[in-house]
Amino acid sequence: MASMATSSKGKAPAKSKAKSTTKAKSSLGFPTLNIERSYLSSGVRLLAGVDEVGRGALAGPVSVGIAVVNLEEHGLLADVRDSKLLKPEDRDRLEPLVREWAVASAVGHASSREIDQIGIIAALRLAGTRAWFEILEGGITPDMVLLDGSHNWLSPDVQASLFDSPDPGPWCEAPVQTRIKADMSCLSVAAASVLAKVARDRIMVDLHSEIPSYGWNVNKGYATSAHRDVIRSQGPSVHHRTSWNLTGPDLA
Repeated sequence: MASMATSSKGKAPAKSKAKSTTKAKSSLGFPTLNIERSYLSSGVRLLAGVDEVGRGALAGPVSVGIAVVNLEEHGLLADVRDSKLLKPEDRDRLEPLVREWAVASAVGHASSREIDQIGIIAALRLAGTRAWFEILEGGITPDMVLLDGSHNWLSPDVQASLFDSPDPGPWCEAPVQTRIKADMSCLSVAAASVLAKVARDRIMVDLHSEIPSYGWNVNKGYATSAHRDVIRSQGPSVHHRTSWNLTGPDLA
């Protein structure tokens, strides 16, 4: 699982297909491509929306989704929004539609062991880089990345600390733009969040079948009180992030 990435290989953009398989959704609260299309004037045609899931979990991987859109031709995709606002059954229904809608798509993962070894930000970069190279291997090279949040964790630091070992690469070399709450307003990023959430949830359900006592089929590795109670009673598993405070504050 550590090096796992799941992708939809790049497809030649087809204007007629993009319009015939999509449906505009203009209701308030649903993301659009308006922000993405603002980059057309800068010469951007293929834009990669990127989002992550699992950053705050106690167990399992951190996962990064990428959905590439052609800004000259893409229509909207009905019902897609930030994955946290969707019911599980809606995410499962939308996931194959997102993959068909996108020019290319991929999800990369970094394992709990890798998170413990290199830290969460480097692990996010690792997962995102795995997804990015799946996109490139499919024959699609995005002109830029639109990343949810305020911090560009996908690109390596311009200058690392003297006490840090240099990042050996390779990594995403496309320009990266960050936007707070992009998953709420930008359809490409919302689509990436759906891909990442569905892929990671499936991993956690598989891990639950391996070690059922932690309830990962329900909590997906996040810090519920029931999850922490099991960790206190029987200790962490091999899939927990043991460098983290797994049990929370000490109980009186």
